[in-house]
Amino acid sequence: MADIGLLKREIKVLTFDLYGTIVDMQAGLREAAAPLLKSKGWDGDPNRFVTWWRRTHFENSMIDALCDRGHTPYREIGHRAVSYTLERAGVPHTSEEVERLVSEIERLKPFPEVVPALERLAADYRLAILSNGDRDMLEAAEPHIGFKFDHTISVQDAGYFKPHHKTYENAARTLGVDRLEIMHVASHAFDCIGAKAFGMRAAFINRRDRPFGRTRHEPDVVVSDMAELADLLT
Repeated sequence: MADIGLLKREIKVLTFDLYGTIVDMQAGLREAAAPLLKSKGWDGDPNRFVTWWRRTHFENSMIDALCDRGHTPYREIGHRAVSYTLERAGVPHTSEEVERLVSEIERLKPFPEVVPALERLAADYRLAILSNGDRDMLEAAEPHIGFKFDHTISVQDAGYFKPHHKTYENAARTLGVDRLEIMHVASHAFDCIGAKAFGMRAAFINRRDRPFGRTRHEPDVVVSDMAELADLLT
């Protein structure tokens, strides 16, 4: 773990991944998908379905960024991912049902400890969302989070999905601070690695108690949830 005293002196802004870090994506989408799957007669595990969905979405977003032929909206990637996952599961569906499932992303709720932790952190730092979500999706999500961030930054502005370096570069430029003065907070190793590779600090929220993996871009801190992060940094 890095020198916490040094981090507290140098960090001015905390940026947060939204999906899976601030809001409980797995549980929220499982709850949204279960009634549809049941109505279609699918007797599989809705949790497993959502895992397929999220993995497919991630894979497609990485392909989109690597092809470098223009940024595809997060919502469109989501429609592709859900359609593919339903086909893989053998579930008949309409485009309207796909769109309805993807729209549930905009209504996800935060993990229980998140808002109190953010309120504590806000006393010492500027707080910002840095998300792969589209601008309109992030705006729609705000009322469901229950906390007003100082800034909300979509990768749409950079034209790439995280962990492309331009997403973090655009965030630093938008926030008007040096990259070393930013700590990016995420529950995804790839996002922490992207931030560290760009030169930001990073905090890994290890909710599932899993190893981070071997990389030269280690996070500065590893905590079990947002409350523990607030304990460290305030």
